[in-house]
Amino acid sequence: MKTNASIPEAIRDATTASRASKVYRAAVVSLLLLSGCTVGPKYRPPEIVPPPTYKESSPAAYRAVAEGAWQPAQPQDAALKGKWWESFNEPELNALEDQLNINNQNIAQYFQNFMAARAQVREARASYFPTATVAPSYSRTRTPSTAAGGASIPSGTGGGEKKVATTSTDMSLPFDVSWEPDLWGRIRNTVREFQYAAQVSAADLENERLAEQANLAVYYFELRGQDALQDLYNRTIEADRKSLELTRTLFETGIDNDEAVAQAEVTLKNAEAAGIGVATNRALYEHAIATLIGKSASDFSMPVRMLTTPVPAIPVGIPSQLLQRRPDIAAAERTMAQANALIGVGKAAYYPSLSLTGAGGLQSSAISTLFSAPALFWSLGASASETVFDAGLRRATVAQYTATYNADVASYKQTVLTAFQQVEDYIASLRVLSEQISRQQAAVEAAQRYLDIANARYQTGLDPYLNVMSAELILLSDQQTELTLRVSEMTAAVQLIQALGGGWQGTQLPTPAQVTVQQKQSSKP
Repeated sequence: MKTNASIPEAIRDATTASRASKVYRAAVVSLLLLSGCTVGPKYRPPEIVPPPTYKESSPAAYRAVAEGAWQPAQPQDAALKGKWWESFNEPELNALEDQLNINNQNIAQYFQNFMAARAQVREARASYFPTATVAPSYSRTRTPSTAAGGASIPSGTGGGEKKVATTSTDMSLPFDVSWEPDLWGRIRNTVREFQYAAQVSAADLENERLAEQANLAVYYFELRGQDALQDLYNRTIEADRKSLELTRTLFETGIDNDEAVAQAEVTLKNAEAAGIGVATNRALYEHAIATLIGKSASDFSMPVRMLTTPVPAIPVGIPSQLLQRRPDIAAAERTMAQANALIGVGKAAYYPSLSLTGAGGLQSSAISTLFSAPALFWSLGASASETVFDAGLRRATVAQYTATYNADVASYKQTVLTAFQQVEDYIASLRVLSEQISRQQAAVEAAQRYLDIANARYQTGLDPYLNVMSAELILLSDQQTELTLRVSEMTAAVQLIQALGGGWQGTQLPTPAQVTVQQKQSSKP
């Protein structure tokens, strides 16, 4: 009978267990469906319509330029590569750029910032998973006897027997688990925000690397320009010294007067003073190069060499390519994506949050029974919370995030416009500078002929030395102008390459998945 009576109970238990299992499965499915919900606007980058071509690189802009003047490379020519400085064919510059990429401390700083941004992605992803804690404890307690306190035993408590001292032991091994399901995409949007922030940091790193590379190239050509200027003054000083010797000889023979000697001396001393001043600028550029490549300025020096590098033909491409070739544009675009994800984080605050908790463990007074079934304890719980009044805090927060996004959109568009402007500026600069150099070379040749004529007429006594001095000053000024134009042309070429992105491509930017994967951190970029 007992057996037959227990059958309905078993059926009821099984039915109850089955219902509980169904409820559990339904709850799990519901949580999974809710965790797929992501609130917030879908990110769409603003549409930029670039011009079809660069105005300053059109064939019409080069119809009147002199033969041999700089012109941009044709679109079918090879595009800029990663080591863009190699197009100048300067082995010394190539070696310096290699040192900069390894030892420049500004690049190292941006690299570590990128590493920190990647770590923040992993910090945000940790919220996807439950948090588990364990707090083992052990205590041993002794309770004193009644005699120890001098207290009497109340009557009627067992014949006046005294309570003896006791010692008890308590061991506990509890575990606590808590988890907040990502029902509305708050965690997902936070992870995306940090992923995009890491991409921004990666683009900033490449932008800083390009800026340092360009600065090094500019300083290098400026230094070589100072070397060429020093050589020009050395040759001028030598010519002025010979002219002074000639003037003194003519004075001693009675052909000329002491006024001509004084004029020749003034010309020589002025040239010597100007020539000495060139060393200051050269030293400053040399020190700047040392700092860029991570060396002490006290332990670094560069040999003297003339500026002989011609400007290479630079492939400028078309404006639409620029959107994928500049790291600062990539950084501005990823900043927009980051701000858009932050709006989703703000909107998720409008929805309730669910927290699941569980606790369990082992507790016993003896180590022998700590890991037995009777020592096991557990509890499960769930709680939900929803803000019913916050005086407009959430609305204001979302409005702030939205305004930040709109500001980033404007910043992105301005970055693109600035990029187009810089390319147009430096193309025009190179065209005009090359045309000026062509005309200036003709002026130098004319000034040299004028000096030769003035010297010949002075040596034959037809003209005073003042004419020679005037011709020398004109020639020196024209030669200085030509040299300054050549240095400006080289620096404009470097700046044009920098404006074009220096051979960088948007495909080199790490994806959100790549910035998430943990890799062994290197101390070098």
